[in-house]
Amino acid sequence: MSFIPNRGMYVPIKTENRDKRWSEPRIIIFSFLAILIPAAILLTLPVFSVSGLSFTDALFTATSAISVTGLGVVDTGSHFSISGKILLMLLMQIGGLGQMTLSAVLLYMFGLRLSLRQQALTKEQLGQEKFTNIRRLVKHIIIFVLICELIGVFFLSIRWVPEMGWEQGLFFAVFHSISAFNNAGFSLFSDGLTRYVDDPLVIITIASLFIFGGLGFTVISDLKRNAHRGFHFLSLHSKIMIIATPVLLFVGTVMIWLLEHHNSHTLGSLNESGQWLAAFFQSATARTAGFNSVDIGQFTQPGLLIMMLLMLIGAGSTSTGGGIKVSTFVVAILATWSFLKQRDRVVLFKRTISNQTVTKSLAIIVVSGIVLTIAMFALMITEKAPFYEVMFETISAFATVGVTAGLTATLSEPGKYIMIVVMIIGRLGPLTLAYMLARPKPTLLKYPEDNVAAG
Repeated sequence: MSFIPNRGMYVPIKTENRDKRWSEPRIIIFSFLAILIPAAILLTLPVFSVSGLSFTDALFTATSAISVTGLGVVDTGSHFSISGKILLMLLMQIGGLGQMTLSAVLLYMFGLRLSLRQQALTKEQLGQEKFTNIRRLVKHIIIFVLICELIGVFFLSIRWVPEMGWEQGLFFAVFHSISAFNNAGFSLFSDGLTRYVDDPLVIITIASLFIFGGLGFTVISDLKRNAHRGFHFLSLHSKIMIIATPVLLFVGTVMIWLLEHHNSHTLGSLNESGQWLAAFFQSATARTAGFNSVDIGQFTQPGLLIMMLLMLIGAGSTSTGGGIKVSTFVVAILATWSFLKQRDRVVLFKRTISNQTVTKSLAIIVVSGIVLTIAMFALMITEKAPFYEVMFETISAFATVGVTAGLTATLSEPGKYIMIVVMIIGRLGPLTLAYMLARPKPTLLKYPEDNVAAG
């Protein structure tokens, strides 16, 4: 027996069969697949595409949309009909919000109540405390998402409505606003956003959308509650995100500019202000957004390495982005620093980070490394491509980024399925792993300690 909270009371529930058959990670995975498979089947229908789509390509596209990755084996703008593009917008929105949040929204729309189990899963996916009012939380999330996306539509319409007319310009604005906020990276332009590389209105609007989407709903909720009280009252997670996000953006921007501003195929052809704007956008988009304003395939190999590191770090926990997450990276760095300083605790902002959090962060990094190594090895067998392209594309898929160095468009059939699995693991793996590690099973049995030679 175990106990779950219900309005201040603890209600006993049986856990033996539930844990074996319907554990939380399984529910999350099956709910993801329950949306993915029907979506892939729909995309094969003629009404959704101009020239038809094989099931493999439809599954790849649906996975990329729901996992908010943005990698594509066909050109989104020319291949899909209006119905197909609307379906992609819906899938991107579902992927950004998360399946459990979507379930909560649908149940509340029909006047139904969430079960205690559903509430627990939704709170876990959104990184909330167990006593959080889930109805109010979901309402605030939906309002925040709609406001951000509508603001994005407004500013993008200023540029695209005069260029394309009301109907097409507004549709492009809506599509790219949804894609950007949910860190999906799908674009209706065949060349991404390269034609707007030095257009501050388009570039800053798109970048702002995926930066806010990548902060995470936990941080937004915390800021809403405590912003008026000052930085000191924010949670440790929010403090990490608020400081680490601009630091990573700045370091990434400077490094990309230093490595690429002499490259005539990327930043070298732009004026100085255009170079910095392009460097900023690539630094921001590498943190799981998936858009590009220059040809990533023309980057120097050191530039690609910086992009890969940024992709691996990713966005914030409980956000629309992927990667190992900023907080995981920061905790691992702090734990390493504490070890080098021979300290027995990891401390930040006068708060001790629990050993469980440190262990979980290191486990996520190790498991991510194992998954990436296996996927790279498999792709090196199935694809005839340079190692750096395989490495870049695999990390992009795992971190649900969606920028490509050119390999995705030429993937073989087995390669596509490898990338599909990587995208699914990238979107669900770290979450399910964290969920499992966050619920340790206590034991009264304790073995004597011993040392192992390490290092």
